[in-house]
Amino acid sequence: MTTIYDIAKQAGVSAATVSKVLNGYTDVSARTRAKVQKVAEELGYFPNAAARELVTKRSKLVGVFIQDPTNGGLLHPFFQDVIASFKDGVGEQGYDIIVFASSQSTEMDYVQRARQRGVDGVLLFGIPRSDPFLPTLKRSDIPCIAIDLDFLGPRAGYVISENQLAAEKMVEHLFEQGHRDIGYVGAYLDTRPGHDRLLGFHNAMTRCGLPVRQAWMVEGDYSEESGYMAVESLLRAQRLPTAIFFSGDMMAIGGMQAMRVHGIEPGTDISICGFDDITLAKYVYPSLTTVRQKRTEMGRIASRELLSLIDNPLLPPRVVTIETELIARDSVRTLSELVR
Repeated sequence: MTTIYDIAKQAGVSAATVSKVLNGYTDVSARTRAKVQKVAEELGYFPNAAARELVTKRSKLVGVFIQDPTNGGLLHPFFQDVIASFKDGVGEQGYDIIVFASSQSTEMDYVQRARQRGVDGVLLFGIPRSDPFLPTLKRSDIPCIAIDLDFLGPRAGYVISENQLAAEKMVEHLFEQGHRDIGYVGAYLDTRPGHDRLLGFHNAMTRCGLPVRQAWMVEGDYSEESGYMAVESLLRAQRLPTAIFFSGDMMAIGGMQAMRVHGIEPGTDISICGFDDITLAKYVYPSLTTVRQKRTEMGRIASRELLSLIDNPLLPPRVVTIETELIARDSVRTLSELVR
């Protein structure tokens, strides 16, 4: 079995230098680092994780707690993209991730589970504000970054999209297209995105002088099925709005399917818009007008912020707000273009 002494001999450096390179210390020249890494690769050397943890006091593991309200977990396109980007970000620095199946019914809180697995830091994603275990984690010394959750503490920061402003811009876009009767399908007000998107909808409707009709307000759960059921509910109203703003693309896609079942053509008979800009949004018919969340950027920034907290215990946590973009496609038409 190859040892660091074998690498040191072939590379012409000390064993201590080899150890520093393999454990990520920065006080080694780039030339020496590259030489040691090349020799280690040629000799097929794989460092022992347990031994490395004893030396560095780190496991090089990051715990990921996900609680996707749709019960789709990593199957949901938005979650997939963000987590994939986060994994790539921490992976470039030699970290692996452990995905915890988060549940409020668990007998152990986040801190207990993180310590049990010996992770160096934690990512929270899709967690509701009311989760009873959040305060304990916030007070702990475990580096933590949340996505879409206002979670700020001594060693905890978060990354979030500008959900409220984005929702306001979408309503204003519909207003500019001539729409005055606008429905809304929201989801999970106990989450920061769900709360902020609904608030943005209300703010923009008020600013545009438009009434918010309760008969056109439906709650879903970000899933395609809930979007389908939302349209079924809207069809029970005395009349339909001319435009429906779904707070998630998958719900919008489900809503479009329900419309066609009832002989209503989305984009022709009624305008539809979503939120997220998942890959499928531009391929459905009609292509979906939506709010683009920068999913890859969210994951990358979350990884960068978490690793910074791990590497620098005295670094104050930050809140990073990521801009969104309104993507206008074929599912929203001016009121005069709709077939009524």
